[in-house]
Amino acid sequence: MTFFLPSLPEENSTVRTALYDGSVFLLPPSTETLELVARVTELLEQDLGADFRHTQFQVSSEEYFRRIGVLRKRIYTEPPFHQMVEAIIESSGFSLSDTAFDPARLRVVAHAGHENPAAAPIYYGHRDTWYSNSQSMITWWIPLHDVAPAETFEFYPDDYRRPVRNDSERFDFQEWVSEGQEKRIGWQKKDTGLTATYPELHEAPQGRTFPVNAGRGELLLFSGQHLHQTRKNVTGRTRFSLDFRTVHLKDHATGIGAPNVDNRSTGSSLVQYIRPGR
Repeated sequence: MTFFLPSLPEENSTVRTALYDGSVFLLPPSTETLELVARVTELLEQDLGADFRHTQFQVSSEEYFRRIGVLRKRIYTEPPFHQMVEAIIESSGFSLSDTAFDPARLRVVAHAGHENPAAAPIYYGHRDTWYSNSQSMITWWIPLHDVAPAETFEFYPDDYRRPVRNDSERFDFQEWVSEGQEKRIGWQKKDTGLTATYPELHEAPQGRTFPVNAGRGELLLFSGQHLHQTRKNVTGRTRFSLDFRTVHLKDHATGIGAPNVDNRSTGSSLVQYIRPGR
């Protein structure tokens, strides 16, 4: 069985249906993904140094967190990065006029990061839908360098349609952003992981496990319904990646999407998505 499918069907409606049914696509690098990767890598090298995967060992944790926070905010808020995300979406066969997207987030999984209590939520098993996201939401994930399974995350596809114990009812999007956009951008304050509400899986996943093994600039597409979990990184280097989310607006409006078996979060993140066709 091939879990990670290497190419997209020609018709976008078929792509979306496959994603909602649980298919996961791992696509080769494209001109558009490599452009985004190159630009973000340039920023990392400027702010963290050429050997940015080991900078965590060379500066204080406070300074490292500060530098990463600045980069996260730039990538999430600045229009040139939004335009590069739009180019990836459109080149993958998705119509911009029918699509809303949440901008790209820089994800940083440090070596031994799981030993830091403030970083604990990074390692929670979860579905992305538990964060007040639409059942029509698709996650797009791009590694900034080659990544091995030991430093990425893993899927639990046998739990795709099985309700699992979780505390997603604790999450409300309007409350999440009530004090500003820092939590939405991601990890702008050091105590966020200790004080904010992050939905969490409260049982062991069942069935098969599929870890991610990907090359620089490859594109991973999966439904926000997929149960997945970041692995504890003990490779001696930091893992860097980008991800963003899309929602097909007509699918959302008509209730087309992945099955909702256990998402009890409230509010809607879609109200803050960018709508390039509007």
